[in-house]
Amino acid sequence: MLEQTTIEYEKAILIGLITQQQDEEKSEEYLDELEFLAYTAGGEVLKRFTQKMEKPDPKTFIGSGKMELVREFVEENDIGTAIFDDELSPAQQKNIEKILKCKVVDRTYLILDIFAQRAQTSYARTQVELAQYEYLLPRLMGLWTHLERQRGGIGMRGPGETEIETDRRIVRDRISLLKKKIKKIDKQMEVQRGNRGSLVRVALVGYTNVGKSTLMNVISKSEVFAENKLFATLDTTVRKVVIGNLPFLLSDTVGFIRKLPTQLVESFKSTLDEVREADLLLHVVDISHASFEDHIASVNQILDEIKSADKPTLMVFNKIDAYEPEVIEEDDLVTEKTKAHFSLKEWKQTWMQRENTDAIFISALNKENLEEFRKTVYDKVRDIHVTRFPYNNFLYPEEYVE
Repeated sequence: MLEQTTIEYEKAILIGLITQQQDEEKSEEYLDELEFLAYTAGGEVLKRFTQKMEKPDPKTFIGSGKMELVREFVEENDIGTAIFDDELSPAQQKNIEKILKCKVVDRTYLILDIFAQRAQTSYARTQVELAQYEYLLPRLMGLWTHLERQRGGIGMRGPGETEIETDRRIVRDRISLLKKKIKKIDKQMEVQRGNRGSLVRVALVGYTNVGKSTLMNVISKSEVFAENKLFATLDTTVRKVVIGNLPFLLSDTVGFIRKLPTQLVESFKSTLDEVREADLLLHVVDISHASFEDHIASVNQILDEIKSADKPTLMVFNKIDAYEPEVIEEDDLVTEKTKAHFSLKEWKQTWMQRENTDAIFISALNKENLEEFRKTVYDKVRDIHVTRFPYNNFLYPEEYVE
């Protein structure tokens, strides 16, 4: 009989702000996502703390009064990690660690930690390591215990300064080395991309955990790792796919997320070359998520940053099997109908009527509407292929020609 392995989750709390730019509803939504991030990293969230403030407190992020309540809860419940929804400054992190006497992690470092867990290839590990060192550099004093004597006082001057400068130099040298390594791998990958010939390139893009890898598996009949956790896929996977005798290359890329750390955007820009060089983007959206329109905006923002926003795009609304609109009771005369009450049919009409938007609604998991999806992708790839090879009409079987 096989022994069942039990996963031990680290006790954690979440801390976020409610501001004019981020109201209570938005803050709750961000903390939901942060909790999913914590779960993905191996944490069990016991409590959430929020504070209404115009802007973060420069010393403790949420103010000394609220921080005292947090400290009491941490002590009473043996909390191992306090996770903040926004990036903390080195000074804030140091001050909070002194008060709470537990591990203090911000959203940026949590995402970096998940990326470090998920990185499989040498290339992905190098990219994550570079992002971690760039995050670490300004925080050396707070994160390295052997630098505690930096606080000053009699007998504490001189050597401490020398030691922290030595550590900074080591980290800077490591960053420089990793950048050179990434540059070298980039050249190799550029050659690989060049060797793929003139096949049409299609890239799956979208928010994290929207089902890109599941869709990749269904279309390409391959086995790309897919899991209901954030950032299940870090390494770009490229597969040759054939629909109706028409071959093209399909790549599955890293998922995007709101408040994506700038270090990661920088170090993963090379991975996103697959998106930059794609002829067609399949923008996968989890329509069952209450904030899917915000997710679309976040993805579009990153596409704009990497100069890929103007590429031909097919909106693929996935997880229709999990979509459940809110229902207004017949005798309810108060509640106004909002987008949360839209049926799938209404969403289809909304997106189909938008200018320059091609949209399709599917369930990759239950394989719903996949024939329509394949036909649509086929038509779009064929249009690009015909432009590139105007004499290759023999590729199109009758059943796919309109």
